[in-house]
Amino acid sequence: MRAALAPHGLTHVQYVLLASLVWLHSVEPDRQMTQAALAEHTATDVMMTSQVLRALEAKGMVERARHPGDGRARILRPTPRGILAARAATGDVEAADASFFGRLPELGAFTDALNLLS
Repeated sequence: MRAALAPHGLTHVQYVLLASLVWLHSVEPDRQMTQAALAEHTATDVMMTSQVLRALEAKGMVERARHPGDGRARILRPTPRGILAARAATGDVEAADASFFGRLPELGAFTDALNLLS
């Protein structure tokens, strides 16, 4: 996955958070998505999520604004650059997944087995 994301300048965690934010924003464009809500959605640590989002903000891919009702919270929005980056990276991520997992004789049985373990 590292190799697939390297040309996009994203780590795997950055990609997961950015792609999730882009998707959530596309299905609920008026929702005030907070860092805590994104962390919950992606099952990531809140503090780590905050650090990664700051890095994405520095890259111009995410905007983090103060929440109007909670001074501790941040409202997230993907920037046009972030949306393009997430969409471009998704194709390479899906191709890497297909290449890695495509070697399994029965992907459905493998997925079922993983679900039993979770």
